Amino acid sequence: MAKIVTAEQMRAIEQASDARGHTYADMMELAGRAVARRVAELLAGIEQPRVAILVGPGNNGGDGLVAGRVLLETLESVSVGAYLLKPRDPDDPVFAAAQQAGVFVADAENDAAQGYRVLQNLVANADVLIDALFGTSVRLPIKGEAAKVLQAVRKALVTRETEALRAPLVTPAHPREPGRARRPLIVAVDLPSGLDPDTGEIDKAALAADETITFAAAKPGLLTFPGAEAVGVLHVADIGLPERLDELERVSLTLIDAGEVGARLPQRPRDSHKGTFGKAMVVAGSLNYTGAAYLAAAAAYRSGAGLVTVGAPQIIVPVLAGMLPEATWILLPHDLGVLNEAAVKVLRKELEGYTSLLLGPGFGREETTGEFLRELLRPREERRPERIIGFVRVAAVEVEAQEEDYGALPPLVIDADGLNLLAGIESWPALLPPNTILTPHPGEFARLSGLEIAEIQANRLTHALDKAAAWNTIVVLKGAFTVVAAPDGRAAIAPFASAALARAGTGDVLSGIIAGLLAQGLEPFDAALCAVWLHGAAGERAAAQIGTTAGVIAGDLLEHLPGAFADAERARR
Repeated sequence: MAKIVTAEQMRAIEQASDARGHTYADMMELAGRAVARRVAELLAGIEQPRVAILVGPGNNGGDGLVAGRVLLETLESVSVGAYLLKPRDPDDPVFAAAQQAGVFVADAENDAAQGYRVLQNLVANADVLIDALFGTSVRLPIKGEAAKVLQAVRKALVTRETEALRAPLVTPAHPREPGRARRPLIVAVDLPSGLDPDTGEIDKAALAADETITFAAAKPGLLTFPGAEAVGVLHVADIGLPERLDELERVSLTLIDAGEVGARLPQRPRDSHKGTFGKAMVVAGSLNYTGAAYLAAAAAYRSGAGLVTVGAPQIIVPVLAGMLPEATWILLPHDLGVLNEAAVKVLRKELEGYTSLLLGPGFGREETTGEFLRELLRPREERRPERIIGFVRVAAVEVEAQEEDYGALPPLVIDADGLNLLAGIESWPALLPPNTILTPHPGEFARLSGLEIAEIQANRLTHALDKAAAWNTIVVLKGAFTVVAAPDGRAAIAPFASAALARAGTGDVLSGIIAGLLAQGLEPFDAALCAVWLHGAAGERAAAQIGTTAGVIAGDLLEHLPGAFADAERARR
């Protein structure tokens, strides 16, 4: 399970590790080896590959030098050139070992007078460019020699791409000459140089990486825009930290990964039956939004729930039943295709035995549905003092005498228009069972909290944690790098920021996955955490199969959800 730590926390972790005997030199060796291992994978199939390394003056540069040495020790035909921002002490053991292994060395101080010609030649001929200039100690803006070096690198990259574009056409199917790529793959060491590790602010001179290999833990800036745009594929590499290191264990913020999800998924014994995996009730849909109910219910089934029942306005059930024959159905009262308050009693009678309840997808925002939600959540002792039955006004006590007490609601998820309607109910947090899961996008979060969207997006984690505690709920703040926050202060961030998920209906799929996992007995925080990873992984799988994020629709996620489960289960083994 990867943690997410600030630069200050990372320094404390490294200091504690060094004090325990796993020294800075040990950590640097393992960090460099992790970079070399990934670069070797990227170079597979390239004859006589060439690697250029931008080497900063600190430990980040040391990681790069170790990577260069290990590449020369492990690959027979590779050539490695290291470009030093500042000359290194010849007695530096990391630098001396790299030179002894055969790393070609040049430095900016001597190359500047020649217009950075050596640097531009290294970049122009490299298959992989390793960015090891600055790590978590970077100070923005980048100035002086470092800014000039990065500018020269960018110029060389542009020149190389321009020359590649001028290559003659061969055939329509293979429009360019075979050979090296238009530009080298850029691999950032710990984080792209010029990215603030805590805030995500990024210098205009920074190089956008194809892949970033960070060490021991992710850094908030890697998961925060605008800097996250420059990270590429993020890897978290092990650098051998001692077990039970207090400085790391105290960190409660995690980056969700496949192994963590796999460890939490419910077991599926061979002698199980449908009752083993719980019953999910999905209350969703309206005349204008029938698809939302289908997507949510299908996702609950794809997530392993033993039985999924859909409660929907009676008028739309015939359409839905043909789309999802596996579900069972409750025909709910409605006004012109939207749920009304009379649906509460019908639904309450059916809820016994269900182990999760999802409310909201496709509800619409009609006041009559708001009354349904208000009455469903309202505690028995707080129901209206009197009601009108026909033309007769009846005291509450007489009405209550005619009603059964249907007990508490199952573990609850509220999504989509359920959230918008909830925001219109006075003192709504007091009506929710503890650890209800709310799944707002930033606009819905703004309506629930009264905050501005820009304010929310500027500090997503803090606001999610604050409101989770204030509302006593699990908050799933959707968007790029979805945040899952619990009222006890736990939080997790999903590693996905993909346009494949920027489609109507994908949120319905997410809420259905959560409901399906809740139905199987997962704790609310674990159900939400697992669901956001599975949802994102399914989106990436769909985009990879289609070949573009532009063509992915919500229904594609349903097809790829089993594959995401399989990925997590493999990571568990």
